[in-house]
Amino acid sequence: VQLQASGGGLVQAGASLRLSCAASARFFSSSVVAWFRQAPGKERDFVSAIRWGRGSTYYADSVKGRFTISRDNAENTVYLQMNSLKSEDTAIYYCARGSSLAYALAEYKYWGQGTQVTVSS
Repeated sequence: VQLQASGGGLVQAGASLRLSCAASARFFSSSVVAWFRQAPGKERDFVSAIRWGRGSTYYADSVKGRFTISRDNAENTVYLQMNSLKSEDTAIYYCARGSSLAYALAEYKYWGQGTQVTVSS
């Protein structure tokens, strides 16, 4: 399975962006698709995840209330709607697919290439 992340860009604080994670093949109902992000000089951190079958969603505390993860079954695509962006959201955003919900990188077998999000203050 190949994942293609897109939608990043340079925006001002308070703006919105929507990231997309498109899969080359159908996600299984048991799949979990997650977004992680990595800021310069920092570790890659969990941002959000969605259970493909149930649609259950999970968020890091730092993005709750601002980011929304969703899925499009027909398009095999997961979206991350990011509102009220802050400078601390600046990072490379990666999507990943795993077989169970986890916050650790090692639990996700398939990764997209990343898309840069830069928020200017």
